[in-house]
Amino acid sequence: MLLFVTAIALIGQTPDSTGPADSLKSRALSEVVVTATRTERPMGALPMPVTVIGREQIRQMGSLRLNDVLQEQTGLAIVTDHGQGLQVQGFGPDYTLILVDGEPLVGRTAGTLELNRLAVGNIKQIEIVKGPSSSLYGSEALAGVVNIITENPSRTRASASARYGANRTSDLTGDVGLRFGKIGLYAFGNRYESAGYDLTPETTGRTVSPFLNHTLSGRLTADFSARLKLSVSGRYFSERQDNLLEISPTQAVAGLGRVTDRNINPVLTHRLSDAWKVTYRYYSTLYRTQTNLAYTDSRQPYDQSYFRQTFDRPEVQVDHYLNQKHILTLGGGFIAESVEATRYTDRQRFTNKYAFFQYEWLPTNRWDIILGGRYDAHSQYATQFSPKASARYELTKTVALRGSAGVGFKAPDFRQLYLNFDNAVVGYSVFGTHELAASLERLQRQGQLAEVLVDPAVFGDIRAESSVAINLGVAADFSRQYNLPFTASLNLFRNDIRDLIETQAVAMKTNGQSVFSYKNLNRVFTQGAELDGSYRLTVGAGRLTISGGYQYLVAKDKAVVEQLRLGKVFRRNGETLVTTRVRANEYGGLYNRSRHMANLKLFYELPRQGIDASLRGIYRGRYGFADRNANVILDADNEYVSGYMLWNVAASKTLKAFTVQAGVDNLAGHTDPQYIPNLPGRLWYASVRWTLLPTPKGS
Repeated sequence: MLLFVTAIALIGQTPDSTGPADSLKSRALSEVVVTATRTERPMGALPMPVTVIGREQIRQMGSLRLNDVLQEQTGLAIVTDHGQGLQVQGFGPDYTLILVDGEPLVGRTAGTLELNRLAVGNIKQIEIVKGPSSSLYGSEALAGVVNIITENPSRTRASASARYGANRTSDLTGDVGLRFGKIGLYAFGNRYESAGYDLTPETTGRTVSPFLNHTLSGRLTADFSARLKLSVSGRYFSERQDNLLEISPTQAVAGLGRVTDRNINPVLTHRLSDAWKVTYRYYSTLYRTQTNLAYTDSRQPYDQSYFRQTFDRPEVQVDHYLNQKHILTLGGGFIAESVEATRYTDRQRFTNKYAFFQYEWLPTNRWDIILGGRYDAHSQYATQFSPKASARYELTKTVALRGSAGVGFKAPDFRQLYLNFDNAVVGYSVFGTHELAASLERLQRQGQLAEVLVDPAVFGDIRAESSVAINLGVAADFSRQYNLPFTASLNLFRNDIRDLIETQAVAMKTNGQSVFSYKNLNRVFTQGAELDGSYRLTVGAGRLTISGGYQYLVAKDKAVVEQLRLGKVFRRNGETLVTTRVRANEYGGLYNRSRHMANLKLFYELPRQGIDASLRGIYRGRYGFADRNANVILDADNEYVSGYMLWNVAASKTLKAFTVQAGVDNLAGHTDPQYIPNLPGRLWYASVRWTLLPTPKGS
């Protein structure tokens, strides 16, 4: 608050050395992207598929949280699995790395990182790189990387906004940037509260419980000289959840859940000369949860659990510009990670030493070739080497061909190695591979073990999952040669995943429930195509931008495909009890993957009147949810969730320093309580935003 008040007092007096932004010039330049190569590169010159979402587009959409933004992008799906996670090119949420300013977020639940934790009010742009990026970022980047780049204190400014909407949802946001010569300071605060919603009023509890969270973040920058710069950023997030859950038709539990997430990230950049630049980074983060539930009638404790994860990483990166046609990037670091939780016997620790390189060569004005790789030496699994190669060829001034091939990997996580969990209500158990032998002996001594299904010895050290991926595409920008504001791109992809880690039943308990553990089992593949296009035209005194995208996806288990080819897969009709052979074209592939997804977006602006409006449609085709005929695979119509279409609309009016916005998400009010609990129905909202900018010099 002190920073905010100080900014208001100073903004009218502090000259802005940069002057007002030239919007026409900004549009003519290609966005600068850092995620794909770890160096600043124009987006149009990159040889791999990259999506950039800017600050203004996020504001026009009326989005509040990261999941709201990502669900409208081509090839991305928000899926519910222990939270709202991101699916990319058919990969589950645990295969995509989520970064904030290039540093990873931790605190995944069953592999899913809850995207609702991230406010968007301080986002400068979001960069999405599809395809394996383990050559630069290591584990969890097997499917791709989402990098959230936050605001910098480049000038003195301040803003505040308030929003209220359906489900008694309120959002208060404020940020301030101060610039004093070579020193910059940026602070951001957000308060987000909701009463939750209930799609099944016939049961006790709500589909999403009421919650309140706060986000505080900031950055201090110091330009010691033209060649030496320091940035120190930090983030703090806390959430309180008011839980009420039905555990049986006659019993319910209630209590508080708390989440805390904090990190700090100093970065020192030293440009030794025009040819050499060294970047020193240190990142430390802590994620913690605590839940206390008690029976609503007796107030006796039901569950008291906690989870605490730490992640520390020092890193050095060296960029060497040999000349205009040769750029070499080298780097290395050390990761120390730990977890302690109710469901772990002891505090568990990982360490990882890694080194990476990247070499970029521009042999001619038409060619851009990038080679790279990363070596990881982890304390708990075999060493990994992840190479990647990509190239871009400018066929004409309008059309460019691009392609990339790489190896990605995902390491076994703490859960898969050390989990020690007995479900007291249902009665099943799940053990990590390092806990399995001792836990089975314990159950045997207690008389809880009825039968061992698989020799526990085969559940030894599990290997890291790996993927070989190819992306081939073509991109066209007709504005460069024909002055036509139309861009389009096509990307074909194929991912072959080896040593997929899955749960498998190891034993049966005397209560009829199973004991599960983790094992390298299946080999799967995902393949498909993505098509994107955007066209801008003048309509009266305004500008209309029409964009759209489509993804076609096939994701299947190779073992099932082979069994189908041999005619060894059958299904049984539950009513007639007739058994038939499953044909290859009846196999729907992996669960929770849509064959077809598409989006259509219209943005209209009247700059002189300060008016803009948007209409966005998101289509997700049907996808498999459950095995109904007990043959384990997806092969029957009643095993699918029906496809659906969502329409979001927003409009705003700016008058001097104030902007008023109103909108409706999920305009048609589509819900599916059984299969899509993250769709709460129609959501209306209204907001007001106040922005105070400095007075330019000479005005």
